[in-house]
Amino acid sequence: MLACFIAVPPATAETVLRIANLAEPDSLDPHKAGPGYIVHITRNLFEGLVVLDPKGNVAPGVAESWSVSEDGLSYRFKLRANARWSNGDPVTASDFVFGFRRAEDPKTNARYPEMLYPIKNAEEVYAGKLDITALGVAAPDERTVQITLKAPTPYFLQVLALEQAMPVREKTVRLGEDWVKPGKMVSNGAYMLDDWKPFEHIRIIKNPHYWNAGKVAIDAVLFDPSDNLATVLKRYRAREFDIIYGNFDDFPYDQLVWLKQNMPKELHIAPYAAVSYYMFNVTKRPLNDVRVRQALSMAIDREVLVAKVTRGGEQPAYSYVPDGMANYISQKASWAKMSQADREAAAIKLMTDAGYGPKKPLNLRFSYPTSESRKQIAVAIAAMWKKLGVNVELINTERQVNNANMRQGDFEIASRGVDIDYNDAQDFLFELQTSSSRYRSRFSNPDYDRLMDEASVTNDPGKRAQLLQQAEQVLLREMPMVPLFFYVSKNLVSTRVKGWEDNLLNITYVKNLSLEK
Repeated sequence: MLACFIAVPPATAETVLRIANLAEPDSLDPHKAGPGYIVHITRNLFEGLVVLDPKGNVAPGVAESWSVSEDGLSYRFKLRANARWSNGDPVTASDFVFGFRRAEDPKTNARYPEMLYPIKNAEEVYAGKLDITALGVAAPDERTVQITLKAPTPYFLQVLALEQAMPVREKTVRLGEDWVKPGKMVSNGAYMLDDWKPFEHIRIIKNPHYWNAGKVAIDAVLFDPSDNLATVLKRYRAREFDIIYGNFDDFPYDQLVWLKQNMPKELHIAPYAAVSYYMFNVTKRPLNDVRVRQALSMAIDREVLVAKVTRGGEQPAYSYVPDGMANYISQKASWAKMSQADREAAAIKLMTDAGYGPKKPLNLRFSYPTSESRKQIAVAIAAMWKKLGVNVELINTERQVNNANMRQGDFEIASRGVDIDYNDAQDFLFELQTSSSRYRSRFSNPDYDRLMDEASVTNDPGKRAQLLQQAEQVLLREMPMVPLFFYVSKNLVSTRVKGWEDNLLNITYVKNLSLEK
């Protein structure tokens, strides 16, 4: 009798994307996670009503469709019938209502709750003036989410792609702080958490219950948090990584030169809605004197800075908001058209009027996060300030320590880079609003706050743009921060990775990518 053998196809090898993320997350809770690098992870684990397509435009997420009332105040979303959590449970409208309420509940201590302030009663709920049930979000049925705004908001759909608008499963969150750990987290994105070894790696794997799982090509993603860029670059060249997510100024010029020459097809440099600036603690002498702040700003030769120091295609910044942003009227500081020699002469006079100069030098402490690029920028600007009789003590701290010091007001001058969450001028200007949770400069101006508040509830787009313009004029006059240059995004992407598209927000979902064998 002949033996019968059944041919068994070989198991398909797991497709793993390896990403150098250059930072360790402080949390994977979408409502609490920090900005920048962390969204590369959380936006793959969780999905909101809408997402961003590869070009950065709003596209359907858990919501398959939506409608907006004629007055722009009411949004109605229809959820996909096959939307599931990673444990197989349906994603319902009630999950979104719980998520929105949790993000605005002051007890949650969520990051950037003001992102949801366009929603009716959101600001009052976060301030503790109203119960969370007063938030303008409802679930008429299990597949319908109804959101009511306090005023028409042209960028609101973009807000709904942010972490603050992500749903979370109430039964899971009620488990306590450990709900974000492997084995306990239940998420609704294209991926789910598999393993997290702090300061070693985070591994996420394909969510089999995701509504579009059949079109997700990559099985697993390994995020490496190592922040030593020199070592990470060596590992990338050894093909240990497929992607390095560059944020702001992670790649110093000498490395960029080598990468441009040797890996031109893998180095992605593209326009990026982000600004680099120096923040002044305006409560400390002598930085409480606007003349000193204006003088320090005018003495910086931004053209030399981008041409000789950063050299990555950055553009000099004479405003806080870059040209080309939605709902923005372009403007620059009043002295932007002056020659650098004339600016320096005007700056020296301002410092003299404030009581400082070569005979009475000014000693300032400048803090910056660990980064070779930011060190080079700081050294160059310190040399430019020497002409004003200013001596600068450079203080290097780890990135999270630097950010914590800014939040606590423990600084004189600090380096900061800000990228936007949505394409609207208001997102840049939030940084200086007294009510903003991003508020770090200790600058508080009632005229500025009034203009920003009025802009947030103004229906007419033209009038709203004028209000934002007036608000920025207050900043350019008071100069609580020194805008330096507008960034470009810098990412290294292996030619094995298919589907990558550069976009203004520098956001890419792994579900849109594939790996060539």
